[in-house]
Amino acid sequence: MRRILLSFAIAVTLMQQPLSAASVYDYDLTTIDYATIHLSDFRGKVLMIVNVASRCGYTPQYAGLQKLYLAHKDQGFVIVGIPSDDFGQGEPGSNPEIKQFCRRKYDVTFPMMSKVLINANPRLPLYEYLTDEDQNPKTGGEIRWNFTKFLIGRDGTILARFEPAVTPEDPALVTAIENALR
Repeated sequence: MRRILLSFAIAVTLMQQPLSAASVYDYDLTTIDYATIHLSDFRGKVLMIVNVASRCGYTPQYAGLQKLYLAHKDQGFVIVGIPSDDFGQGEPGSNPEIKQFCRRKYDVTFPMMSKVLINANPRLPLYEYLTDEDQNPKTGGEIRWNFTKFLIGRDGTILARFEPAVTPEDPALVTAIENALR
């Protein structure tokens, strides 16, 4: 049943995607509650897109992400969490299980999306764009693990990429967010 729901969420998301994109605003995602969200709804905000997992050595970063979100959301900062089970089976749960875990364990209030594939086929088209080394030479390249973070400027351009070992409290990440919010 989980595979069917995951396949359905991926199929719905894939049907809504452009063939080529100029920014993240050209993509739609499915929320953890199976509603469609248009990333263009976040135009004018600073986004951080993070592939997340609930059974990973980096899972405690949820706490730092939530703290970062609360500290900057009133300035126009949004974190978009995208659960994926692509790495070490770090996200085996269903969307309802992931949502419950995030709320209960880390009191996550930033937007969470449906569980998707970001490295395997069919890959979420947003990640095709984010990792495309031709379009995004400074930030492109394969995702190596959970909690890779992409910082997106108010105009939809990719400003920076932070690998999983860079925590939400890291001064370089915080400074990059604060500079983008100016």
